[in-house]
Amino acid sequence: MSVEWIWQQPDWPRFHWDQTALTPLLAECYLAQGKLLGMAGTVGEDELVQRELNTLLQNIVNSSRIEGEILNEDAVRSSLAKRLGLAATGARPSTESEDLAELILDATTDYAKPLDLARLKWWHALLFPGDQTGYLHKPIVVGDLRSADPMQVVSGPINRRRVHFVAPPSNVLQSELGAFLQWFETSRKSRETDPLLRAAIAQLWFVTIHPFEDGNGRIARAITDLALAQAEHQSIRLYTMSLSILHDRRGYYDVLETSQKADMDITRWLLWFLATLRTSLDQALGRITAVVARTRFWRDHEATPLLQEQRVFLARILRDLDDEADPTFSARNYRAITRVSKPTATRHLADLRDKGCIVGIESGKGPGARYTLNLSYRI
Repeated sequence: MSVEWIWQQPDWPRFHWDQTALTPLLAECYLAQGKLLGMAGTVGEDELVQRELNTLLQNIVNSSRIEGEILNEDAVRSSLAKRLGLAATGARPSTESEDLAELILDATTDYAKPLDLARLKWWHALLFPGDQTGYLHKPIVVGDLRSADPMQVVSGPINRRRVHFVAPPSNVLQSELGAFLQWFETSRKSRETDPLLRAAIAQLWFVTIHPFEDGNGRIARAITDLALAQAEHQSIRLYTMSLSILHDRRGYYDVLETSQKADMDITRWLLWFLATLRTSLDQALGRITAVVARTRFWRDHEATPLLQEQRVFLARILRDLDDEADPTFSARNYRAITRVSKPTATRHLADLRDKGCIVGIESGKGPGARYTLNLSYRI
């Protein structure tokens, strides 16, 4: 048999890598992780739960988007809110959203529970409630291992299929999964493998085994979430890799394909994983910093007399900190949010500047002047 795929290598699955090449990225990830967890301790419990809800929501929605599936975000949010003890708003939960919420919360909060075959099958059943069809529009086996061969990852029209990967045959799945699950449990208690590298290895290893007819990528990412929660020894999740993977979906699939066609040196995969994790941590750090900045801004101006329109406008601009570290605005933006006249907008902004709530960032006065928030806490 010719060796074409990584699982056909004679030393499979004894992965190895260039630790020297990974050390700088590992240090950056741990630094960002420490900052994030440290800042989380300064945020109120209610705000922290909301951050967790938003993170879990984006995790579920974007992990599905990576596979081309669009979910009802309002329904998923309602399902998560109910499980987190928050008031649900928007769409009513569906069977699908309830199951997806249960899966992600099991992976991120029950991190002390062993990962075994029964748990994996349960996760798969949660992904596919009821009768389901796979990417080839054929019925799929739900909640059990695949039995049909060959299992191929393909793309393109039927008459010009491109085979990206062929998974191990179904008759070796039990032994392959057994080896993976044993490693996952023993490596958790071992100091030989760095916890972040363990999460990366787990994702590549599982998706290479490809034990189910569909949903392997989403379950592999859930296993990654589980491994990261185990590394942090806590259930609060303030970051998700799914959004970063979605933004680099082409790179994700390319590095997977390249790694699955290579030998047991997985340095390239680990570098990509750590870079993506660092991006995810940096984004989360920006969001939690925005929470702290908003809290301190209102504390600093607790005694500042403000008009209702000014409070509405400031609250709206402060929300923009989630996506932009230093949002700028003008009288036109003020008018759009508050619906006041041009002269009133100019006067209100000048008053906010005089009271120290905002600062001018460009020369000139009047409607063309631009401002930014006067924050005592920045990234």
